[in-house]
Formats: sequence, C-alpha cells, structure tokens
Amino acid sequence: MHFQQFTELAATLLSLLLVMAVDSTKTVAASRNQQCGNSLQQTLKLTRLAQKESVDLIKTYKASQGEMSELLCKVSVNNVPDPNISGLEPSEKIVSIYTHLQAFIPHFKRVYEQQTDLQIPTSPLLAELASASARSRNLAALVKSFYQSLFPNLPMPEPAGGPTILPPPQNVFQQKVYGCVVLKTYKELLSNVSRQLRTLKNKVCRRRIQINTPF
Repeated sequence: MHFQQFTELAATLLSLLLVMAVDSTKTVAASRNQQCGNSLQQTLKLTRLAQKESVDLIKTYKASQGEMSELLCKVSVNNVPDPNISGLEPSEKIVSIYTHLQAFIPHFKRVYEQQTDLQIPTSPLLAELASASARSRNLAALVKSFYQSLFPNLPMPEPAGGPTILPPPQNVFQQKVYGCVVLKTYKELLSNVSRQLRTLKNKVCRRRIQINTPF
C-alpha cells in the first residue's frame, strides 16, 4: 500500500515538473520572441528615418549643384553598389542587407570629399552627407547585432569580392553625376531594406517561438 502511494506521489510530482518545464520553456520562448521583435522594430525604425533623410538629402544635393541638376541622377555610372537585396533564407537576406550598407560607406566618404572641394564650408549639403554616412554606419551595426542575436552560432560572413571599388579621378561634372547616382541608389537600397525587414518581422521572430517550444 505504501509503495502504491509512493509511486502515485512520484507520478504526480513528475507531471507537475513536466508542466512547469513546459511553462518555463514557453515563457523563455515568448521573451526571446519579444526581444527579437523589439530589435527588428528598432532596426526598421532607423531604416525609415534614414530613408526619409535620404529623400531630403537628394533635394539638398540637387539644389547645390547649379544648372542641369535634374539631369545628374539620370546618367549611368559604374562601380556604384547594387541596391537589390539577395538571398533566399532569412540569414542570407540579413547578411545581404548588412553587406550592402557597408559597401556604401566608402562611396559616402568619396562624395563628401568631392563636395568639400565644390561647396563652401558652411554648405548644409556637407552636414547632411556626414549625417547620412553616420546613419548608415549605425544602421549596419544594428543589422549586424540583430543577425548575431538570431544566429549566435552562425558568424557573419565576410563580404565577398574584396574591397569596394571606387571610380577613378573625375572632372567636376562627373563628380556631380557620381554623387547624385550614389545618393539615389542608396535611397533605393533603404526602400528595399525597409520592405525586407517588414517581411522578416513575421517570419523570423515567430519562427523562434516554434523552434524554442518543444511541446
């Protein structure tokens, strides 16, 4: 009789422990899902801000270039990064976003240097270019942090293809064209990044709950 009571008590305790384990796992999974959503929302918010600023930056750029400024962005230029995000899996898409943002940093630097020679020191264009470059760096850092939180055991791959290729020496008109195309393409990139992040929001964070909940 005592043995039967003991086995019943043991079975009851085991059931309680299993229920507690399930609840604990679900709580942790829900917490991680919330952190994932918060991190992605922060990244998306900064992307939208950068996107808005890029629209204003192009307006300022055109206004500071003098005659024929409306034609500058319509000329084709080589060696400007592709604004399209690649990859099939979420990890590949996030890596592509990060790589593209990183690729624009040296181009921002070159445009800033060129415009420093063409503009007066107090030109608002220079301040907006510096701000856009800093924003791009911050956004890249957020994307990298988000990737590392999602895939802690999957290191961020190094960019393929070696260092970014910048254009050879240019005359003044070529510099103006180059700067306008860089800024227009960067604006297109931010639009693509924003769209991809919205898609990932419902895929990646919800998937984490499914992965972390075994019951």
